[in-house]
Amino acid sequence: MASSTAVADVNAGGRVAGTGPLDASNPGIVRMRQLVDGQQYADGWSKCWEQGVTPWDLGEPTPAVVKLAQSGTLPAGTVLVPGCGGGYDAVALSGAGRSVVGLDVCDAAIQRAKQWSSSSPPPDVAFVNADFFTWAPPEPFHLIFDYTFFCALDPSLRPAWAARMHQLLRPDGELITLMYMPQDQDSGPPYNTTVLDYEEVLNPLGFVIGSIQDNDVAVEPRKGLEKIARWKKTANGAGKTTPDLPH
Repeated sequence: MASSTAVADVNAGGRVAGTGPLDASNPGIVRMRQLVDGQQYADGWSKCWEQGVTPWDLGEPTPAVVKLAQSGTLPAGTVLVPGCGGGYDAVALSGAGRSVVGLDVCDAAIQRAKQWSSSSPPPDVAFVNADFFTWAPPEPFHLIFDYTFFCALDPSLRPAWAARMHQLLRPDGELITLMYMPQDQDSGPPYNTTVLDYEEVLNPLGFVIGSIQDNDVAVEPRKGLEKIARWKKTANGAGKTTPDLPH
């Protein structure tokens, strides 16, 4: 059960960090769901950041991202982190020939990311305040990293999410999804998610899983609920019609 301190933090509008379970037992999640409802996601997420209701936010790079960055297996080139939030993972992925764009629809999140990284600004990271579904970068990316973004979107937006991944990734690029997969949520976000949910929207666009494994360095409340999948585009996706994007 969540502590009374966490309840007080939510009621007082203080920042609620991602140290608890991402379900209705966490008062931060309850408050977040009150603020974020359906496809009108931008206003709701902005309110979360402005009010400090960020129960998913670890306040530091995700351990799995640090492990990936140190593995020597990531491609060089340009990297996109959609829904970057506080920017920790974008910074962790930078360097070793990679330049990173951290993208978030919430200006308050982008300002937090810039503030967090300002003490030792990484030379190869830019933070951009824009909508993932409508943003037009100058060129597609070599790598896109998604974590707690897919599961945070209303499920009706998942085909559009896949379409954007297809559009924003180079033909020879790689998509990495660190999949948080709750199964018994009464509502969301985060919404119930399975590997099949990803495959149903990505496979028709020519994405195939090159590797998938359990996240063995998941933070305690998320242990056993996460997998890391690495996807590549195939020629089978060329020329296929992508779904209409939300306006």
